[in-house]
Amino acid sequence: MNSATSASETFAALKPKLAALMPEVEIRIKAEKVFEINRLKTEKSAIILGHNYMEPALYHGVADVVGDSLQLSRAAAATKHPIIVFLGVRFMAETAKVLNPSKTVLLPSERGGCSLAASLTADDVRALKAKFPGVPVVVYINTYSEVHAEADAVCTSSNAAKVVQSFNSPEIIFLPDEFLASNVAKETGKKIIFPERKGLPSIGSGPVMIGWHGRCEVHDQFKVSDIQDARSQFPDVYVLAHPECSPEVVAAADFSGSTSKMIEEVRRSGAKHYLLLTECSMGDNIIAENPGKEMLRMCSVRCPHMSEITLDDTLLALKLNRYQIEVAEKVQIGARRALDRMLAVS
Repeated sequence: MNSATSASETFAALKPKLAALMPEVEIRIKAEKVFEINRLKTEKSAIILGHNYMEPALYHGVADVVGDSLQLSRAAAATKHPIIVFLGVRFMAETAKVLNPSKTVLLPSERGGCSLAASLTADDVRALKAKFPGVPVVVYINTYSEVHAEADAVCTSSNAAKVVQSFNSPEIIFLPDEFLASNVAKETGKKIIFPERKGLPSIGSGPVMIGWHGRCEVHDQFKVSDIQDARSQFPDVYVLAHPECSPEVVAAADFSGSTSKMIEEVRRSGAKHYLLLTECSMGDNIIAENPGKEMLRMCSVRCPHMSEITLDDTLLALKLNRYQIEVAEKVQIGARRALDRMLAVS
């Protein structure tokens, strides 16, 4: 795709992947923008990192590396390119900046928010550390750099259990996703407690994970009834749930894992019908790669923050060096330490 010498060549490369998702005229329009983005990317020696939740033309047309937060963190840490364009949300771009303080990191969205990241502040983490002194703090990568700087380690959904176990501690503070924390607590043999709630096990009653009340606004919408409805119509459906879904949904699914692990599982599995309980653009991207496998378009939810990243804004980001990400040096030091621990464990 990056080697295409014209918009018509770009269209020819995109059409086989996108034909099942949109009309030909739309592919032609998008191909012109994809070609221009790739031309500017080469001219400026930039690299484009794309999260699995990006819309198909971005995912298949302009991203040099696609993946989940862990894969993109590794790619950001390894890149030699002076400019990184991050197709994701702000906390992801901040992570790329912490790993590359001397490079230019661009986010093609002025906001790029996240409901989960907004649920926890650095002050919240400091308050918990004061309440539970000496207990290791693991924060989900879906938080901002100020929060990472207060943690002992960062984790992603694909390595959360491994990072928690690396501390060999009976007590862990795990923030902020309460569903992911509950799923990881079960996997690592710990009881989950929430300090702001009553009637739950107290610290000192065995291996404990201290959680928080944050939730992803996308994964919070999926219910066990969605799985039951799908299976009533398609008994052979293979259900994959992201671990940010509730423990009840994860237990009812056939598979749970990070976005990249879900993609790998679809490629591996011989099932005909699939139900993805995660952000719906990823289903489109899987359809483009696996035309013989059917994604059920039930319970599909679009992340309003990921959808802010468009072809037009990606093109403007490259043209204007727009929306540069900056992280204060003091924050960078602590956040880098927590990220390095995650990368070492992984």
